[in-house]
Amino acid sequence: QVEDEVDHSIRKVYNGYNGTNPDAASRAIDYVQRQLRCCGIHNYSDWENTVWFKQTKNNSVPLSCCKAALSNCTGSLTRPMDLYSEGCEALVVKKLQEIMMYVIWAALAFAAIQLLGMLCACIVLCRRSRDPAYELLITGGTYA
Repeated sequence: QVEDEVDHSIRKVYNGYNGTNPDAASRAIDYVQRQLRCCGIHNYSDWENTVWFKQTKNNSVPLSCCKAALSNCTGSLTRPMDLYSEGCEALVVKKLQEIMMYVIWAALAFAAIQLLGMLCACIVLCRRSRDPAYELLITGGTYA
């Protein structure tokens, strides 16, 4: 289900990409592609179906698809060896699953601490009810 939601969202963001305008979607895509070392949704050829690609008509992908070690990369599809070959969707899903695992482990740890606290409280209450030393001594309306 996470994968389907990511696929729908990422397609929407890629279709809204506009490399010349510093809008949030463009910056996010460029950031993800640089950080995760990926290009496109499934691979770099996904860019051919975007509005940005059709408007620019230069047969290239964003420079964020270029491998970091290359300084003369233009993003041209005629040189695919200069581009990251792996798509971003699989890597984003993998990162989200890692984050969700941390959240699950934190929730389980919190639940274990809560359970331990309740167990300690029950032990104290059970001992208190059986031990006469815990009873209040009331003499003349004052506590002793």
